[in-house]
Amino acid sequence: MHALEFKGVSKSFAEKNVIRDISFSVEKGEIFGLLGPNGAGKTTLIRLLLDIIKPDSGEIHVFGSSLTTAGKDRIGYLPEERGLYKKTKILDMLVYLARLKNVPKKEAQANAEELLKSLELYEHREKRIEELSKGMQQKIQFLSSIIHDPELIILDEPFSGLDPVSTKTIKSKITEYRDAGRTVILSTHMMEQAQKLCDRILMLNKGQQVLYGTVEVIRKEHGKNSLFVEFADKRNLSVIREIPGIKKIAWHEGLLEIFPEEGISAQAVLQELVKRAEILRFEQAFPSLNDIFIETVESASGE
Repeated sequence: MHALEFKGVSKSFAEKNVIRDISFSVEKGEIFGLLGPNGAGKTTLIRLLLDIIKPDSGEIHVFGSSLTTAGKDRIGYLPEERGLYKKTKILDMLVYLARLKNVPKKEAQANAEELLKSLELYEHREKRIEELSKGMQQKIQFLSSIIHDPELIILDEPFSGLDPVSTKTIKSKITEYRDAGRTVILSTHMMEQAQKLCDRILMLNKGQQVLYGTVEVIRKEHGKNSLFVEFADKRNLSVIREIPGIKKIAWHEGLLEIFPEEGISAQAVLQELVKRAEILRFEQAFPSLNDIFIETVESASGE
């Protein structure tokens, strides 16, 4: 059973197609990236998932069926538009939010204290939200989405406004939840974070699905036929001239990128290289998720 499944889902507003025939699934225990430029339909998709709005056509299954009231208690949601009770003390607010998800008060208190300690915020537990820095408020907002220990966590731009240290802390917490068998849906514009964190992704553009699959496979499918090589002795660069079929070379921070001519594989070039020089490192060159994102959106726009 999938944690989430969309089957042929479409949604329009005022005769404008916002989501068009989207089908995908999210597996239990994975970090799933929901990517796309502004206006791609990510927020609408999340609202459909949460049963805030209804689809015009298609089916949405959460935990194997239509979303029920009990099912909603198994979901944690961090919206892009943040909202905290500014006058409320941190600990009181987290306990209150957990109680709204039907967590017993004693358990809610224990959960809140443990989470605050895990993000080194326990000493601030009696402070009001308005007394905290923006970065600390962001971390409390994140905790509010997981205070009830949900099975499915939906995070919309969770790194927005966070400094590098806080970002690292939240990333670690997200990975910890995935490793514990929880499912995380990560909606973000930060392609580098998505590439490092996500197991699989769905990329939307103008309401349509343009990429779907594992990060590794997508990068390989969009890869160039080139090879990164590091020589033990840079004086051996002359051996490259001895190898037929090399179109060009380029330097990248100590690594040499070799571009074979059409029809000649990178592996064939590597086999010739190892006959002539000592190789410390070699790897197939794959584009970043950010490069693929830009290429895909520009291609879809006809630029």
